[in-house]
Amino acid sequence: MDSPAPSIAIAFRSISPDGSARVVERGVAVERPLAIEFNGIGYAVMMATPADLQDFATGFALSERLIEATGDLVDFESIATPHGDLLRVTLSAPCVPLMHQRVRHRVSESSCGMCGIENLDQALRPLPQVPRAGALEPDAVFRALGALRDHQPLNRATGAVHAAALCDVDGGIRLVREDVGRHNAFDKLIGAMARAGLGWDGGFALLSSRCSYELVEKAALAGCSRLVTISAPTDLALARAADAGIDLIVLARSDAVLAAITE
Repeated sequence: MDSPAPSIAIAFRSISPDGSARVVERGVAVERPLAIEFNGIGYAVMMATPADLQDFATGFALSERLIEATGDLVDFESIATPHGDLLRVTLSAPCVPLMHQRVRHRVSESSCGMCGIENLDQALRPLPQVPRAGALEPDAVFRALGALRDHQPLNRATGAVHAAALCDVDGGIRLVREDVGRHNAFDKLIGAMARAGLGWDGGFALLSSRCSYELVEKAALAGCSRLVTISAPTDLALARAADAGIDLIVLARSDAVLAAITE
């Protein structure tokens, strides 16, 4: 069977303060279980939006440190079932021992990356140092913020999904991926960039979510030196960004942004 569309139209009863009611129709984001297998072994089950699934598989494998380059992902198959989507991914032979070390069975609402971790050392593994980029003009961030909605067709239809955007140094939006999970959206963006051979090129990632430490880690592993999020960070996100050399801009709104102080 074909995978369902990422959104569907649903009828609701709209009730006004005076008690009057009318039937309205609006788009609702589709959220389905997604199981991912690597070389025939079940690795994770999460809830996700059924779109851009090969981008997701690629970005997820990179974020999980199972592969170092897109060439390590040698085959991909997406199978839609009545109960969800199954992603069957084949990794190159050199990746298999590492994959076996990292195999875990977990259920997660948004690919949190923690379920199944067996000890604290695994939870906070060292991050690579991200090369520092040149100065970024504040106008670039505000320009990207102002344009993001125009690049979110699924969220315009549903109001229920996150976006992850690749922005150039001037704030132009080059690529966007959407998903019900903020982690999934970023994995899709990272995977789409890797598959298309795109780099950050002095630009930045813009995420329509709070800044959790997992998103900082994904940025570091993707070589992203600047991360901008629309909502607030956690203390661990700030600490991990400082450790990796990532410039973090948070609570990015049309009237002001907050730049993390790392010195």
